[in-house]
Formats: sequence, C-alpha cells, structure tokens
Amino acid sequence: MGAQMESWDAERADRAVTVLKAVADPSRYRLLWALSGAELPVSALAELLGAHVAATSQHLAKLRSAGLVTSRRDGTRIFYRAAGPGVRSLLEEASVVALAASPDGVAPAPAAEAAAPVRATRRARAPRPVAE
Repeated sequence: MGAQMESWDAERADRAVTVLKAVADPSRYRLLWALSGAELPVSALAELLGAHVAATSQHLAKLRSAGLVTSRRDGTRIFYRAAGPGVRSLLEEASVVALAASPDGVAPAPAAEAAAPVRATRRARAPRPVAE
C-alpha cells in the first residue's frame, strides 16, 4: 500500500507543479485574474496585456494545457474563462503567501519588464527589414 500512496502523491505533485509553472509568469497570472471574473475574447486579453494576439494565444494555450482555462467558440471568435472558482482561489492564495513571505509584510512592486514581458521581449529583438 505504501508504494501506491507514494505513486499517487507523486502524480498529484506533478499535476500541482504543472499548474504552478503555468501561473508562474506575470502575463499568465494577469490573464487568469481577468478570466476568473469574466469571459473574454483573445483580442480583449491581448489589449489588457498590451501584447500581440499571437503571444496572448500562446499564453492561453499553456493555461489551457494546465487545465486552468476553458474556451468556447462563437462564430469566428473564441472566448476564454477560468476553469472554475478554484483558479481565483489559487491566485488569491498566491498573493497572500507572497505578502507573508516578504520581509516587511509588503509585497514588492513588480519590475517594469514583469508588467509587460511580451513587449520587453519584442523590443529586444532586431527590427524586421522594411520592403520599399
């Protein structure tokens, strides 16, 4: 029985780590926060992040593969939402733990690149050549 319990705990831990890895990105955290309160299309989510739709879609794919968001199609648009109330609880708990873990009880302000990691990455790339 000990081996079964150990195996079950390992699988559960692996699933939990997958979820935590998916949330461990400022953009994905912000997407989940928004989606835990509303169902939104990719275009609105991209605007919220200040990112391109393609980059936002990649974040959403990671969140979907971790089981944190669901989607539905309405015509040509795809709407996303949190997979359940546990998602908001996870985000709130992470915030509480982060606050408690800070030395002075005040969570550190996010760095500028953390607020918009997609834009920071895009600016670091060489510009595309322009056809004349």
